Order: sequence, then structure tokens, then C-alpha cells
Amino acid sequence: MSADDVERFRGAEYRRLLTAARRSLERTGGDLSRSVGVSGPDEAERDAIIGITGRYRAPGAKRITVALRELNSAVHSSSGLSLTELLEKIGPPLANRPDTAAREADARRQALEPAYVSRLYTSSAWYRDWLNGIEGDGTLTRLVRRGDAALVAAAVRTLEFLESRPADRAPIMLPALAAEVVHDTKALNEGTPLAGLVVRALALRADTPRPRNAQELRDLWDRFDVVVDDLSSRVLVLNLAAEGSGLGEWLTGAARTGTPFYATLHQLLTLPVAVADPMVHVCENPAILRRAAGELGPACPPLVCTEGRPSTAFRRLARAVAEGGGRLRYHGDFDWPGISIAADVLARHGAGPWRMSTADYLAGLRADEEQVVLDGTAQPTPWDPGLSAAMQRHGRAVYEEAVGAALIDDLAGWSPAADSKDG
Repeated sequence: MSADDVERFRGAEYRRLLTAARRSLERTGGDLSRSVGVSGPDEAERDAIIGITGRYRAPGAKRITVALRELNSAVHSSSGLSLTELLEKIGPPLANRPDTAAREADARRQALEPAYVSRLYTSSAWYRDWLNGIEGDGTLTRLVRRGDAALVAAAVRTLEFLESRPADRAPIMLPALAAEVVHDTKALNEGTPLAGLVVRALALRADTPRPRNAQELRDLWDRFDVVVDDLSSRVLVLNLAAEGSGLGEWLTGAARTGTPFYATLHQLLTLPVAVADPMVHVCENPAILRRAAGELGPACPPLVCTEGRPSTAFRRLARAVAEGGGRLRYHGDFDWPGISIAADVLARHGAGPWRMSTADYLAGLRADEEQVVLDGTAQPTPWDPGLSAAMQRHGRAVYEEAVGAALIDDLAGWSPAADSKDG
């Protein structure tokens, strides 16, 4: 065989025929029992096919078909090479798609094995949904092809670690979590493949959309007491005096003047405080705290604002209240996200509801129907089962700002001896 024997088949007249042969052999793993063809062949292609097969093909044929065995024999006779060897010489190397598919399927099974034996598989529907999702949308296949299949096991270990932590757990920094689980402090940084897997699972666990920006990502980690940035996790406080150097002094000083104060998680961790107030009110919207500061000033009883979904900083402060023998009373929006937040605060922190009853919801409804229509999945209200039913029946949201006057009146009239409207 000479170089010319191979070069001959590099010509344009052979290109489509050999390309079709390559596709067939790659798809079948080298099966020569099939045929390939060239549609609308030009004269050069027709002559080339006649030349290598030795059979006449009429001009103007719409398609010329050649059996691969016949093509293989013709190639071997003229070049001494098999059809496969010729295609390899011309390049690129032939793929074996059935073999590749089998190896990928085996790699996927091995990658999923630790996920299926995890205790979370039998206990948690969100976990099973996560696994089905990464299998079904190609994520797992992409990980296998990149050589990252082991990240599935790492993600499972991370999820198991987070699920096994006690309810009164202290927050953990994201790098510390990554070091604990995979011994790499940067493995869970934003944008890493492992972070993508874990965040996707946590969004399902929290029944919330996947984060679309850095703030939503921090908020999602925060819900599981994982701190991305202990300076950005914060809680808004009004008139909550506390003991402790630094932060305790700042909170007490702000309370003397009725000044709203932001406490960061970093401050709460490095400058821990002790709180002795028997009751701390909690609202969801900062507009309520701002109004209380403006109308009541230093006379307002301690008020804390979650600013939506409670942050790790809020939970840390709530823990300090409980450790000091105090209790929380919570009010939030009467919409489904607000109800979800209320249920979390009441369950996690042993808080009591504050004007979160069916009667309070109905009192907040307006006859003019200007209120926003309820959207999303209905949530249970275990502290008042009739509340969820009433919200579904009326289908309207009542936001906290709309009932702000009643909340301010409660704060103005509150005293340890007269704890009213606890419902």
C-alpha cells in the first residue's frame, strides 16, 4: 500500500460516501451488514462508486446505495486496508458509540450508587426528585463525560451533613462546610460543579426556585444555617437592649434613643450578646419597624424584623432571646410565602403568633378587592387550621403594611402584665 492509495480516497468524489460509512460504523460499533448511500450524486461521485465497486450505475440516479461489505472489499482490494483502517487513516479515529454508551451507562450507575443507598433516598421526596432531575436532564451524563462523576457522592455527603445537624445548630461558614465534607474549602464556592448540585437540591428541599443571583444564593444557603458571608447576613433590630461588650453596648445604646440598628452575623458570632427581655415582637416587613421607630421611639417594646425570609443572623439573635428566657411573637404577610415563613419561625423558635389568626386575616380583607390575588401553593397553618382554609376561600393576600396600625397599637399598649392579641 502506498500513500497514493490512501490519498486517492481523500478526494471530494469519495467524501460523502465515506462520511456515510463512518456514521454507520460509529453508530453500530463497526457492523458491516448495513448499506449506505449518496443522494443526488454528481458525475464524479457516480464514477468513483463505479470505480471502487466495479458495477455500473446509471446517470441521473437519485441515490446510489452501496453495501458496506462490498465497500470494505473494494477498499481492501485497491489499498490493502479494511474500510475501518482507511477511515482511521483519513481521520479522525472512529468512535464506537455503543461501547461509549455502555461505558457511560456503567459510569452513571456507579455515580448514583452512593446516592441510592443514602438514608435520604427513602426518607425524602425532594431528594428523589433531585436525583431524577439530574438523571433526566443530562446533568449526570455531562458530569460523567467530564470525569466529575464523583461529585454526586460529594453532593450526597453534603446534603446528609446538613440534614443531620440539630435544630439548634450553630451556623457554619461555607468554606468550613466544604472542608468538613470534601476537604476543599473552595469546593462549594459559587459556580463550582459541586455547588451547582447541592444548591439545586437545597432549592427543592426549601420548595423554592433555584437562585438567580448572588443575593438569592446567599438567602438559600442561609435557610440551612450555612453562611456565605457573615457580613451580609444581618437582622434589623429596634429597642432590644442586650448585655455584652461591643454589640451588646451598641444595641443598648440604640434602644435608649429608639434608633433602628442592623446587627450582622459576624457581630453576633464574635461579640455574643445576652438578652433578658421576656417578650420580643417580630415583624416581616421593615416598613413596620420603621413606623414603630417613628411613632413610638424609645417607648416601643423590643421589635425585630426578618426582612422576608429569616436570615442566619436573625436565628442567632432569636436563639439568644430564648437562652435568656424570652419568647418571640411573630407577625408576617398573609400570603403563601408569608405563611411559610411564619410556620418556620413558630416551629423553629417556639414563637407565638401575633395577629396571625383567621379573624385577623378576615379583618384585613377589604371589600373593594384591590388586594393582590393569592399565588403559589397553599400552606398549612397549624397554629390556626382555619386560617389556611379561609385564605384559600377568599383568594386574597393581606400584606403586613395594610394592618400596620393595629400592630403599632399592640406595641404601644404592650406590657409584661398585659400580653394581648396573642393569636
